[in-house]
Amino acid sequence: MPGLNRRHFLQLSAAASATTAISQMLGESVARAASIPANRATGSIKDVEHVVVFMQENRAFDHYFGTLKGVRGFGDPHPALLPSGEIVWHQNNGTRDVLPYHPTAPNLGMQFMEDLDHSWKLTHEAFDNGKYDKWLPAKSEATMAFYERSDIPFHFALADAFTVCDDYHCSVLGPTDPNRYFMFTGWDGNDGTGGGPDLWNAEVGYSWSTYPEQLEKAGVSWKVYQDVGDGLDAAGYWGWTSNAYIGNYGDNSLLYFKQYQNAQPGSPLYDKARTGTNAKAGDDLFRIFRNDVASGTLPQVSYIVAPEAYTEHSNWPPNFGAWYMANILDILTSNADVWSKTALFIMYDENDGFFDHVVPPHPNTPQIPGDSTVSTADEYYAGANDVPGNFGLGVRVPMIVASPWSMGGWVCSETFDHTSIIRFLEARFGAQSPNISAWRRAVCGDLTSAFDFAGTASTVPAMPDTSSYKPADQNRHPSYVPTPPAVNSMPRQEPGTRASRPLGYALGVEAAVDGGKLTARWTNAGKLGAHVQLRSNLLAAAPYSYTIGAGTSLSASWNLGATYDVQMHGPSGWYRRLAGTTAAADIRVTVAGDGAARHAQFRVENAGTKTVELKLSDAYGAGSQALTLNAGQAKTVVVPTQGGWYDLTVASTTEPTLVRVLAGRLEDGRPLTSDPQLGR
Repeated sequence: MPGLNRRHFLQLSAAASATTAISQMLGESVARAASIPANRATGSIKDVEHVVVFMQENRAFDHYFGTLKGVRGFGDPHPALLPSGEIVWHQNNGTRDVLPYHPTAPNLGMQFMEDLDHSWKLTHEAFDNGKYDKWLPAKSEATMAFYERSDIPFHFALADAFTVCDDYHCSVLGPTDPNRYFMFTGWDGNDGTGGGPDLWNAEVGYSWSTYPEQLEKAGVSWKVYQDVGDGLDAAGYWGWTSNAYIGNYGDNSLLYFKQYQNAQPGSPLYDKARTGTNAKAGDDLFRIFRNDVASGTLPQVSYIVAPEAYTEHSNWPPNFGAWYMANILDILTSNADVWSKTALFIMYDENDGFFDHVVPPHPNTPQIPGDSTVSTADEYYAGANDVPGNFGLGVRVPMIVASPWSMGGWVCSETFDHTSIIRFLEARFGAQSPNISAWRRAVCGDLTSAFDFAGTASTVPAMPDTSSYKPADQNRHPSYVPTPPAVNSMPRQEPGTRASRPLGYALGVEAAVDGGKLTARWTNAGKLGAHVQLRSNLLAAAPYSYTIGAGTSLSASWNLGATYDVQMHGPSGWYRRLAGTTAAADIRVTVAGDGAARHAQFRVENAGTKTVELKLSDAYGAGSQALTLNAGQAKTVVVPTQGGWYDLTVASTTEPTLVRVLAGRLEDGRPLTSDPQLGR
């Protein structure tokens, strides 16, 4: 079924019969997707012949998907603790804490919600060197606003139909352009050459290498799909225009590079990055993309850039973007041969100023103590022209992987950022990027784990009625400013689990408290690097940042006071807590899998000089049990996991502050479920 062009869409919206036609188009595109078998010629990434990258604007993960079933959202059982002692959602405005709240405006998905500050400076103020406690002073109370399924049903339905990534981060703690440079080039000119770094959307002209140039050298076809607006040169503001329904909103960041600005018609950089439709002259926004799909000439790599009104950048409604997404999906599925070989990535360049509760992985820096087994070079800005700070990772943003190999409502919880798009293209087409830092390559994956290339196709649910997804006019509207309720209440996440992709993490830690000192040795036996943030309100220099590359180990120690309470947060829900007094027994706990049975084997050791009485409690319903350990004695306790997940608390029955908590999941190469605690 052909996609609706913008003019036809607006014409139809005036007629009572239009709602049925639009709804059918959006639903039928996904129904077609479910009916088209994947190309499984090799059962590997080589079966992907087309990669389509559709980067939208300025939405955070919790802001959109905090209530979505089976993702690390509002039901996270082990959120970070703030310096106030409250959990991370309790952000303070100077007078009271404000929790995430659902705005009261009707038809919220069609509201023009206000745009928030997303500058480098204020985003780093909110991040607060990892303390993560200054969101309201930096971003206003609107930062805590979130949507629900009834507001943005098409976004939720896409997540339920395909695969949602719940640990995908923007690349920079800053605005649009730097994040898009990471997606298009692998970095932001971090080393200061080629005109970089750009922290402020300066758009003054840069010259470091871009990834499409690497694709061109490797003979891999590519193209940017966009509308020209008032022109794709400086006189035309590189696609910026006062008419928000045409142009590219300046989001084709390749146009800020001198090699593209100096390219001439007939050259690859000009023809593939500086051409597009002309909606101002009556053209169809999707004409070129539709024709390429229909004719089988879609390039191997496509970048789609929407006009401002459809980007979801606040203050534009999310459901305008849903209509644009649905057209893309409709066009791709209209050619079964093309769709069977296509991977569509839908993600957001940055979070605007909207809050997300997961503290982003970040390197140790002059401001953030810690250590790393991999180089952290080019990941810190020294602050010559702005506040100093780490480049990233940035805040979590939504990412949906739509393809015949990712259907079925899965979640993938590997850590990703915008460079993961390039990494996927590297894995598929072999063209290497020279720009991605060693630290980022260690911590961020290549998105291949979001796919099941060898498996069988899955069914997908029906899409929701989208009859209300229509711009009523082509005007800009005043911003809706949400305000929090007088009484806080923590939002509930949808109950239930979803299937979860297997991951390559295998992180363990041996921790000991002895002589007033805590020592830890992390061992990474997995194929993925892991970042661990160590938080404690009783350690003056905390939080700390540690990066343990794949196949390496790392040790650290901290001097303790009379009491201690230390939390470690790692990838995919990995969590450890050690609390107590230095005068109490040293209880050491580690965990390992037992193979096919998917049980967790906890080794509990009493490294002290006195007998201890312990209570072991399982958060997944296996109950509790008593354990007596003599001085120097160790025992192994086997606890069933839930979908591969474990969460055990070991507490002393005589020393009330002595606690050890171990949570995470045991990978065995097989699909698992999402954390069952998320929907409780």
